[in-house]
Amino acid sequence: MKITVCIGSSCHLKGARQVVEQLQYLIAENNLKNDVELGGTFCMGNCQKGVCVTLDDKPFSLTPENTKEFFQEKILKKNA
Repeated sequence: MKITVCIGSSCHLKGARQVVEQLQYLIAENNLKNDVELGGTFCMGNCQKGVCVTLDDKPFSLTPENTKEFFQEKILKKNA
C-alpha cells in the first residue's frame, strides 16, 4: 500500500506537514511500517482541494483534522 502526500506550496500552506506527521505516527503506532509506504511529491494539480494525497494512485483530499479518520477508514480496514 502506497500513500503519497503533496508537499508543494499550496498543500504545505493547508497543512501537508501535519498530515505527513500524523500519517508517520499512525503507521508506526499500528506497526504498519512494512505494509505502508509513505512518500512525498510536489504539485498533483488539484491545489484547490486541500492537501492532495493518493492511496495506491486513488486521489483524496485531506486536512490535519480528517487524517486520522482517513487512516482508520482507508488503511486499517484494508489491512484488517
